[in-house]
Amino acid sequence: MVLSRRTVLKLGVLGSCGWGVLAGTATAGASPPVERSMLDAMRELHAAPGGPPAVTVAIRRNGGTAFHSVGVSDVATGRAPRPNDHMRVASVAKAFSGATALALVSRGRLGLDDTIGRRLNGFPPQWSGVTLRQLLGHTSGIPDFSRSPRFAAAVRAALQDPPPPRELLGYLDDPDLGFPPGTRYSYSNSDNILAALMCEAATGSRYEDLLRHLVVEPLHLTGTSLPRGSALPEPYLHGYDGTEDVSTLIAAGWSWASGGVVSTPADLARFIAGYRDLLHPDVRAAQTRFRPGSSEPPGPGANAAGLALFRYDTRYGTVYGHTGNTPGYTQFAAATPDGRRAVAVSATAQLTPDTSAPLFEKLRGVYELAVGAALAR
Repeated sequence: MVLSRRTVLKLGVLGSCGWGVLAGTATAGASPPVERSMLDAMRELHAAPGGPPAVTVAIRRNGGTAFHSVGVSDVATGRAPRPNDHMRVASVAKAFSGATALALVSRGRLGLDDTIGRRLNGFPPQWSGVTLRQLLGHTSGIPDFSRSPRFAAAVRAALQDPPPPRELLGYLDDPDLGFPPGTRYSYSNSDNILAALMCEAATGSRYEDLLRHLVVEPLHLTGTSLPRGSALPEPYLHGYDGTEDVSTLIAAGWSWASGGVVSTPADLARFIAGYRDLLHPDVRAAQTRFRPGSSEPPGPGANAAGLALFRYDTRYGTVYGHTGNTPGYTQFAAATPDGRRAVAVSATAQLTPDTSAPLFEKLRGVYELAVGAALAR
């Protein structure tokens, strides 16, 4: 496989118009103005120079999911996107690992104040007092392994052959804490790897099995999984770097619980809507105590950080969710606090404020309008 220089450089970052309707959401009459504005914004993003080959929006309300798309899921065939197309959800996977950990807390198998030192062996002693609460809230102070030059070099050298999850943390050149735990917010992929390892230690089960039993099956997510390799189930939304298809470029095991989940637009909207139902009310209350902090990349409106979830205060209302980006994909999923309305937005290109700021701002505009469309009816 020949990789473009642009794709190789980005490996260190671990950050046609149509619509269809799934059962339960068909509504007679014209779309509300905000929904029409959303579709216009999707078309504008898709048509912009360097715009993603596809932009999709799944809106969940009243138990059903409406699906909107522009562009094509596969440039080679011209096939239109579908709500059950598989895709990489990137850092939205952190919402899944958070749901798994908090479901265990709700069952009394883990505690938010359980420490790394109590649950895990073999990690730097300076991490021993870091709690699960601090990991899920990105206030641990533990550096981000994915920013290490050694990690980037290892990925480039073995795209399809990731190490065991625990070894991802071994790429840190300096394990010293960046600040005293609990005193600051700093987004780190290391946090969710450690949270998932704590889930395994508390139960004796693989994280992948816990994710399936505690999240995927209860919410009836038929297209969601956590693979180790790079293959995607058919059909899937192809992800691109320019004209290069990078959908299966990197094995999911290189990001595991922090970014490896595969899902579908319909499943992603169902998951974020049902998230609260997985948790005891007291645990949900702890999760939704927010502090200053932005998801990476930023979501719409003003961002604030909770436990494995962010609050987005938009001009249309407040939603809770997560964003993500990885080679080939940029994602956003959010729901109203009561879970009755939800939205999942996907673009089949990696768009970030650093590398593609104008396109990313257009995408943030789609996020906000999608929230408005979800809340409009």
